[in-house]
Amino acid sequence: MSEFISNREKRVANLLAFSLGIMNGENGKQLMDKYHSAIAHITPHDMLEMEDQQMKQNIPPAKIKKYIDKVINVFYKYLDQYPWEKPAKNTFLYYLMQENEALINKLTAIKKILKQFQGRTESDFDQLRQVFTQPFQELLEFDSHYLKKENILFPVLEKKWKNHRPLQVMWSLHDDIRQTLKDINTVLANPASVWADLNQLLGRYFFLAMGMIQKENLVVFPIAIETVTAEEWATMLAHSYEFGFAFISGPNPGSVAAATRSHVMKDETVSSGTPTFNTSTGSLTLDQLVLMLNKLPLDITYVDADDRVTYFSNPADRFFPRSPAIIGRAVQNCHPPESVHIVEKIINSFKKGIRDDARFWIQMRGKFVLIQYFALRDKTGIYQGVLEVSQDITDIRKLEGEQRLLDWTE
Repeated sequence: MSEFISNREKRVANLLAFSLGIMNGENGKQLMDKYHSAIAHITPHDMLEMEDQQMKQNIPPAKIKKYIDKVINVFYKYLDQYPWEKPAKNTFLYYLMQENEALINKLTAIKKILKQFQGRTESDFDQLRQVFTQPFQELLEFDSHYLKKENILFPVLEKKWKNHRPLQVMWSLHDDIRQTLKDINTVLANPASVWADLNQLLGRYFFLAMGMIQKENLVVFPIAIETVTAEEWATMLAHSYEFGFAFISGPNPGSVAAATRSHVMKDETVSSGTPTFNTSTGSLTLDQLVLMLNKLPLDITYVDADDRVTYFSNPADRFFPRSPAIIGRAVQNCHPPESVHIVEKIINSFKKGIRDDARFWIQMRGKFVLIQYFALRDKTGIYQGVLEVSQDITDIRKLEGEQRLLDWTE
């Protein structure tokens, strides 16, 4: 056993040296010859650990993303030979893979349209722009696939995988795909756009989207199927209903999966004889407290003093997706690598007593959203965590004059 571990450690070290050589612009053929034995025996676990080692060396995610596809293309033949048990039907991973197949079909259909326009003049671009508008708007639906990975799958894998840091790079690649698709739709919506505006974006989107499917099938999914229990898969499927299923119908309402959902996603209620939440300003039953928190037109998330997510409210209209899988998750893992350093700065400033709040506002899906962070401290001033409160203030910003209580009508 110790010899096997030693060989694996040596193999990962060689794979890391190969990847670093590629990043540094060394001769690819010479690197492949030098590290052929390690490459020929690579496993998904090796690939994950190699990327984890890159991150431990503080290689920026942007640099890892720049070279990851070149590296994985060299490894593809051998990773593709790795024997792994495909997921059973009607399971969380099964539906993720079904979504990928549906995306491939969508992209294949788009490629066929592109071939029809090959050799045409710039004057034909307006026709192409009109033909492509609907298909690329439909591709926005696939974001639910990435959201399920980020909010349901990744939190589980983070608890199970020692080398889970590469998942943050994958999240960053999700954001690259999102931005590229957004840029494509912006070009398609602009009558003044030209073919050159779209051509490069199309190539980038196809490269990123198909590359993501490859990374999932070669690395993440094989390791996940070996490390996640059947009960955990069932729970993840139950949580996925809130996010929906991209391009596929998902489980039938009468299936076992749906029954699991009704068990896991039941209303937050407390049994009879519920205790009372007592304060100097009044008292509430726990049922009443839950109803009140969920009725507020706010997304509320509490992160404790150890930077762990311990609670989130469940309002009817949520703009930031949440899954019970994030409970206990390090807040740093709830953000892509490009923004996590800002989150850490905010929390550190709260812990040091430098700041007590932070405020941001963004526009998303036609809404103007205010995001606020508040430091929580006990009576002695000791830091107890941070409260994140997000609110749709689109209509609030439009208010003028007065609307008094006596002006109200049914």
